[in-house]
Amino acid sequence: MSKVYIETYGCQMNVADSETVASILKKSGYEITEDMHAADIVLVNTCSVRENAETRVYGRLAVFRQLRKANPDVVVGVLGCMAERVKEELITKQGVNLVAGPDSYRTLPELLAKSSVSGNAIDIELSTEETYAGICPTRLESNGISGFVSITRGCNNFCTYCIVPYTRGRERSRDAKDIITEALDLQERGYKELTLLGQNVNSYAFKTEDGRQKTLDRRQETEDGTPNRRRETGDTRQETWDFPRLLEQVAKEVPSMRIRFTTSHPKDMSDETLRVIARNANICRHIHLPVQSGSNRILKLMNRKYDREWYLNRIRAIREILPDCGITTDVFCGFPSETDEDHQDSLALMKEVRFDFAFMYKYSERPGTYAADHLPDDIAEEVKGARLQEIIKLQGEIGLASNRSDIGKTFDVLAEGSSKKSKVQLYGRNPQNKVIVFPMEDKRPGDIVSVKVTDCTGATLKGLQVSGVGYQVPASRG
Repeated sequence: MSKVYIETYGCQMNVADSETVASILKKSGYEITEDMHAADIVLVNTCSVRENAETRVYGRLAVFRQLRKANPDVVVGVLGCMAERVKEELITKQGVNLVAGPDSYRTLPELLAKSSVSGNAIDIELSTEETYAGICPTRLESNGISGFVSITRGCNNFCTYCIVPYTRGRERSRDAKDIITEALDLQERGYKELTLLGQNVNSYAFKTEDGRQKTLDRRQETEDGTPNRRRETGDTRQETWDFPRLLEQVAKEVPSMRIRFTTSHPKDMSDETLRVIARNANICRHIHLPVQSGSNRILKLMNRKYDREWYLNRIRAIREILPDCGITTDVFCGFPSETDEDHQDSLALMKEVRFDFAFMYKYSERPGTYAADHLPDDIAEEVKGARLQEIIKLQGEIGLASNRSDIGKTFDVLAEGSSKKSKVQLYGRNPQNKVIVFPMEDKRPGDIVSVKVTDCTGATLKGLQVSGVGYQVPASRG
């Protein structure tokens, strides 16, 4: 039996994709191994969003070439976004045997067979339909506590700086039934938290082709008393699943789990989604809402399809409907033609919103995007660097103030593991997605622990266990 080693780079979507790959290969008789040196096949799942992600992969491919010197029969494959963008160059210049794009994973057994005969194989055709329906992922690189479930593939937004629509194809929503099946699988395996994933989860929309929507029969048990998770029944009603409906259904189907989701696009963030979060205790009070820039002129050049006023309106809605919600964002500087006034608009928006946390970058041109082809990268690197430092400094001050405001509050924390700095301390995240470190005492990873915050840094809350747990998941679906 051939052994396969899978290494994953990039976002949570890539982690979920690697788990799909593992499931496909296991069903075809392959064994998944965590030992690279014991593998007959090495697969690297890649990211092309930023240049440094590709640079890391090139470094790993050099390591794998050395591995093949010791064992020439080892097959090396590149999967995912980088496979789609770089294509044949991976075979001709990097010595890779197999290249498969994000929509080609079902063909991996055939590609592996072909590479064993001809020396290499490639399939980078994007699909308008592939959602990997009917495949329940094999969990990899997991702590057994938090799992990911993809709800969409691809993206239709075409932000001018972003390569994703070109490497992952057009947006497709997965069958709600498959999503719920995966969520139930995680719950039965003892996972405590799941994250629904998509390039834009808010635009999720699923409908069966023939207009017949499958419904779920929620009988609690069979005649012999064993659980009966579901029975599919045909329904002549013509229905559509949008994101609020899916989110609420998942929350009800797996009441013992915490639910998170990412990423939300501001243009599609609805009040109904916020109301679903408000009425379901096991949906975490955290929304990641990338703004990218505070300048209307730059937002238009980015093709973000919203303006500053719309974004701030969505923030006000979150504060009103979910006053205890954590809000995080992405923001970057140095986009083509960005002026100091545009930069100041971003800083002003950050001061107004007061994000709990932000991922902060300077613009890096990605070949193949609209911006790379049509907008000159005309901001000097030293200017980009200086503006980024201003953004980082401001967010550091805002984040520290946000964390200090939590001192004295008690949160329910899902313990995820031991603290890097001390084996007698645990770390975890509260519903607002803030990391909290606290003494282990009698608790272990996977426990929900009530922790009172006593101190903080700009990045982390520190606390002590207190008796009782404020958050209790429902005992049944009700």
